[in-house]
Amino acid sequence: MKRAARLHAILDLLASSGEVTVDELVDQLGASAATTRRDLDTLAEQRLLTRTHGGAVAQTVAYELPIRYKSHLRAHEKVEIAQVAAALVTPGMVVGLSGGTTTTAIAAALAARDDIAANGGITVVTNAVNIAAQLATRPDIKVVVTGGVIHSRSYELVGPFAEQLLRGVRLDIAFIGVNGMDAHAGATTQDEREAAVNRMMAERARRAVVVTDSSKLGIEAFTSVGGVEFFASVITDAGAKAETLDALRTAGYEVLVA
Repeated sequence: MKRAARLHAILDLLASSGEVTVDELVDQLGASAATTRRDLDTLAEQRLLTRTHGGAVAQTVAYELPIRYKSHLRAHEKVEIAQVAAALVTPGMVVGLSGGTTTTAIAAALAARDDIAANGGITVVTNAVNIAAQLATRPDIKVVVTGGVIHSRSYELVGPFAEQLLRGVRLDIAFIGVNGMDAHAGATTQDEREAAVNRMMAERARRAVVVTDSSKLGIEAFTSVGGVEFFASVITDAGAKAETLDALRTAGYEVLVA
């Protein structure tokens, strides 16, 4: 296996399990232990993983894997969250979707709903080019894409062009993906440009909802998106700790558990 293919394979395995060892990679990829360690060191230098004594673990929220490699993480939970989120949408609504793997799952859940097609469809406003492409073939879903500069890791369009378009629209509901959600710090992301667009999308919505799997609860990432002044609700999965959910409710959030 060539080096580039090995590096991709390592990230795919890491995205699936969250942790790999040198011995496991040697068995699965057929490279020597020395070569495997060099591969891991290379990915660690690129901040795509964290090296451990015997292998590597997925990066924490201090840095983001490209969305391709995050899509397999907690996939079942994200599908369940998406089902709860999609149930809040009724035909005729204008729906905002930020970028991220959870919002991508929501887009899939909306596309699967026959009642939307039978009752006039919906409009989706998104700054995520992968979500736009995913919904583009659905005639019952009008897709509005913000302008902006594409963020290579998340496929999100960011910058003043994206914010300018959002200032001119009204959303019935917006689903915002985050890197961290804390009762006191509110919703946070790793990228200040994504945070600015997410905040604008939340501001333009009659109801803004944070969608996040439970692993991100209690986490504070780099940049604030906003708190209860923007977000009415949080949707998460059943893996969330009771005390964490209680803290969010005490802070004023409606909490929906998938």
